[in-house]
Amino acid sequence: MKYVLLGTLSPEWAGKHSERFAEARAKLDKLGLKLESVHYTQGHYDFVDVVDAPNPEAMMAFSVWYASRGLGRIQSMPAFDAGTFEASAKLAAST
Repeated sequence: MKYVLLGTLSPEWAGKHSERFAEARAKLDKLGLKLESVHYTQGHYDFVDVVDAPNPEAMMAFSVWYASRGLGRIQSMPAFDAGTFEASAKLAAST
């Protein structure tokens, strides 16, 4: 399952990109999450990432770990491809 992560950086970690990224990458790998893309943004969120997770529990574990480590906060959203959306729309129309 793919997820879009909307994240913020804590002030303490905002200037420690290499260290923060290395720690987060190691945790992602340990939990079986594949980091597909990273985009840094301006505004309410500091970054938008796309990950592929083996299950929802792994995604939740990463979010909890990220916050408990003091790195910042993550909002995760399941991301569906166009085919899944189209199939869901057909199913919705048929009921």
